[in-house]
This record gives sequence, structure tokens and C-alpha cells, in this order.
Amino acid sequence: MPSTGPSAAGLPLAVVLNPAAGRGLAGRTWPRLEAALNARGLAFELLHAGSAREACAALAARPAGQAALAVGGDGTASLLLPELVRSGRALGLVPLGSGNDLAGSLGLRPGDLDSALDRLSRPEGRLDLMEVRLDDRPPVLLLNGLGMGYDAQVADLLHRAPARLLGVPLGGFPRYLWAALRGLRQLESGPLTVEVDGEVLYRGASCLVAVMNSERYGGGFRIAPGADPRDGQLNVVLGGNLSRVALLPLMGRVLRGTHLTHPAVREARGREVRLSWERPMQTHLDGELAGAQRQLTVRVLPGALRCLSLP
Repeated sequence: MPSTGPSAAGLPLAVVLNPAAGRGLAGRTWPRLEAALNARGLAFELLHAGSAREACAALAARPAGQAALAVGGDGTASLLLPELVRSGRALGLVPLGSGNDLAGSLGLRPGDLDSALDRLSRPEGRLDLMEVRLDDRPPVLLLNGLGMGYDAQVADLLHRAPARLLGVPLGGFPRYLWAALRGLRQLESGPLTVEVDGEVLYRGASCLVAVMNSERYGGGFRIAPGADPRDGQLNVVLGGNLSRVALLPLMGRVLRGTHLTHPAVREARGREVRLSWERPMQTHLDGELAGAQRQLTVRVLPGALRCLSLP
């Protein structure tokens, strides 16, 4: 039987707070979240997430079996993955970041503290993870997904987007939309080969390819509709040799999740995906830039993460 609740091991929650997440939203919301935790009688210890190394080291110093509650966005949870997998700790989510795509795929709304904390009292389950290999680097664990080409150009622009536009704060989905439109200026295609479970899915010109564990990225774009981070499968979605004029309306369909019927879009599911370009293309891993890469291999790790935030 699955354990129930974060205190099943008799230990307080390790609350990992990234106060900078969501352009400071997580830090501003912390007093209200702290009060909500106390009101529910949930014992906790507060840790601050800095770098991945610092966050994992702080969590590793806590007793074995102590669950972690990531307060921030997808990036905050991703910081903890090496330690969570190493130790077998469970993860809970309070989505207060800019994207919150994994949490959104699980039905959690940003800022809805009651719903996020309600999940902690339910039986835990498991989520799949992605393991990515780039050249000779150590493998990287991902929660949500990766992209090459236009996707990664947009991720790069997100990191450089202004805080305000015409006097209006630029965050969350509007920030991603700004980056997506700016990225059209830099759109380029290249020869790509996509292999899924050893079979060639596509060989030809492409401007973008995404391999996803859940269905959303960019704060709400449904790039892989129907993807389920509990099904033991990866979803790969690619666009062919699209022009700027063709890609712009297609992005509107991606927002609604209706793009898979477009003739320039290919989609497949499998346990291992290999992407090979003839020249290096910009790459992102869970929204973090990984530079220009020619090839990578990604495989699913079924049920690798214990999770306290399932529907």
C-alpha cells in the first residue's frame, strides 16, 4: 500500500523555498504559506534553494525518509532531482514560479495554496523522469521536457526578457509569448533525424523538436497533448521546415493543443528517443539552456520519483 501524507515517516517536511521564483512571487507568498502549514499542523523545516548543488546538499543533510516540498516553479523542483532519486525521498509541489508546467499538468493552479496542501494528505504515487545524455557529460535528470531549435531559442530569450514592457510587468505566460514572437526573427531549420525506440520517425529539415514527459511548456503551451508523466512513455513532437509565416498561426494551435493534425507536425511515443542534427542547434533541458548540441539521447525512467502532489 502507498504511504499517505508527508509525515508518514514521522518526520517534518523539508520545505525548499526559492524566493526568487516567479520574479519574487514565491518569496512574497511565503508568510501566507507558512501560516497555512501551521494551521494544518504540518511540521516543517525551511531550506532555501540556491544552486542545484546547495539545494541537494541541504536536503541530503536531512534525515533519510524526510519528504521535500518544492516552493517555486518547475526549476525549483528540478534542482532537487539528483538527491530525490538518490535517496528515494518523496516530492510535493507548491507552484509559485513563472511556468509551473508540471504542476499545471497535474491540475495544480499557481497560487492555490489550499489545493496544493490538500494533495499532501492523499496517498503518494510515482512520476516518470527523463534521463538525457549529451556527448560525454554525466546524464541529466528532467521532470518536464526538452527542446531543440526554435524551442530553445525561445528559452534563451526568456532569460533575457525585460521585467516590464510598456510599464506593465512581463511575467508568466505573457513573458513566454513575448519570447516566442521575438524568436520568430531568429527562426532557422536544419537537417534532423529522429529515432524512437530504434526506429526512424523522421529524417529531413526541421525548425524544432520537443521530447516531453508532461504535456505543457512555456506556462501553458500544450506542445504534447495527452502526455502523461505516469505512463512510462515519452512524447516527441517535431515541426518540419516551417517558415515564419507558417509557424506563427501554428503556435496558436499549440496553445490550444490542436496542432498534431497539422501536416508539418509529426508525433510519436516511446521509451527512448535519439535526436541527431547535421549542425549544432540550441538546446534547453527543462527550460535551462544547454548550449548548441548536435545530438542527444533521452530515455524514460518509469516511476522514478515518489510524488505527493498527484490528482
